[in-house]
Amino acid sequence: MWMRADGLLTRGRWWLCGLLLGLSACSSYAPPTALVQMSRADVLARMGPPETVRRLETGTRLEYPSGPFGKQTWFVDLDGQDQMSRVSRVTQVLNEPNFSRIQPGMAQDEVRLLLGRPGDVQLLGRERGQVWRYRYENHLCQWFLVELSQAQTVRSTGYGHPPECEDRSDEPRRRF
Repeated sequence: MWMRADGLLTRGRWWLCGLLLGLSACSSYAPPTALVQMSRADVLARMGPPETVRRLETGTRLEYPSGPFGKQTWFVDLDGQDQMSRVSRVTQVLNEPNFSRIQPGMAQDEVRLLLGRPGDVQLLGRERGQVWRYRYENHLCQWFLVELSQAQTVRSTGYGHPPECEDRSDEPRRRF
């Protein structure tokens, strides 16, 4: 039974309502397929302010990362620099083809241009640099890693398991 006689939700159903609300918020983040040819103002009204705005030779790029636990970063490319510019392309950039383009020696700014903001940054000890981590859609529960040197160039790339995917079966269970 969803409701008590007084019209209130039962305590056992609150979690389901919260889950449904959370899922609906996540699913609404993806940009609509009809963004192409929209004006910049229409995109901003529909998707909100971008995390980063970049000037490109061919126009402007609006970057929409889905947050530290998100697995998508959308690049919305506009055909100009002004408010009247229109969307020419919408791309989800966190994918294997883009990861394979990241090579040792590449500048940090080039990585940002290809993949956008990392979901997580880890500083390495003894001032050796940092590791940028990108969650993305995959069936292995892994993230893409970019190790940057102090000179802000790519030292290496690879894959790792985010904390939420680690096996914790050997830890003692907590009882409340």
